[in-house]
Amino acid sequence: MAKIEEPIIHDVMTEKEQGHLTRHKLFISLEKELKRPVLTYFTSFKYPVMIDDRDADMIEGVLQKMDLSNGLILIINSPGGDGLAAERIINLCRNYSNTKDFWVIVPGKAKSAATMICFGASKIIMSKNSELGPVDPQLAMEDKRFSALNVVKSYNDLFERAVKAKGNLEPYLQQLANYDERDIKEFKSAISLAEDIAVRTLKSGMMKKKNAKDIREDIKIFLSPEMTKSHGRPIWIDDGLKCGLNIEEIELHSKLWKIIYELYIRTDLFVSTRAAKCIESKKHSYIATVREEMK
Repeated sequence: MAKIEEPIIHDVMTEKEQGHLTRHKLFISLEKELKRPVLTYFTSFKYPVMIDDRDADMIEGVLQKMDLSNGLILIINSPGGDGLAAERIINLCRNYSNTKDFWVIVPGKAKSAATMICFGASKIIMSKNSELGPVDPQLAMEDKRFSALNVVKSYNDLFERAVKAKGNLEPYLQQLANYDERDIKEFKSAISLAEDIAVRTLKSGMMKKKNAKDIREDIKIFLSPEMTKSHGRPIWIDDGLKCGLNIEEIELHSKLWKIIYELYIRTDLFVSTRAAKCIESKKHSYIATVREEMK
């Protein structure tokens, strides 16, 4: 049966709207190269969106319709979000995959909670230009972002100085009045949770032969802002390898990387102009608009 050719206006409009068909051939090429089905998960760096439980629901919807008998590859690009949602996404990818594991490809940036998702993979595939990032919780306060760990440390430091001080305590009391002890406890809990998710995820996956204490020490660069100095600072492939992560490097001029890079550029542009989030396989596409995410 002869293939039906679409009118040229169809092709032009598909390109203009950056529809799923503009990326479809890249999924086919990647799956041919990697011998595993591919799922992409992109959240926008331009719009104020984050990884959340609704993403997990969309991912599950696509996973249900995929043939995962040979496992799964997740291509992720995201500034991060909710650690609990990341943990749920890891669980979904592992359980739907018939091999009970998944690989992750980082074509650009997988930061914060997106790095946590990478920890859940059995293998991380990166280039020299791919970025992971710290997983310590961040706080949005008065249009600024702060490390929860640094806020707790500053509170503890002030409190200790006040206890040791002799004479006039007023300067310390005035500064301590800016903190709410209940908030500090919540921040400590958030820090502990992020660390627990990271360590448990690695312990149940690519670092299963290590104990939790050693894992915590190995990935210190991901847990403490004291080492990276900034939450947004990249953690490159060499640092990840030093931590003991199972990372495979793809050469930047290889045929495989060219396919991955084109899919990355096309999908990242899509979530910077037409949508806020995009979850796709070669057959299915789920998107979330900016308006939907702002509700």
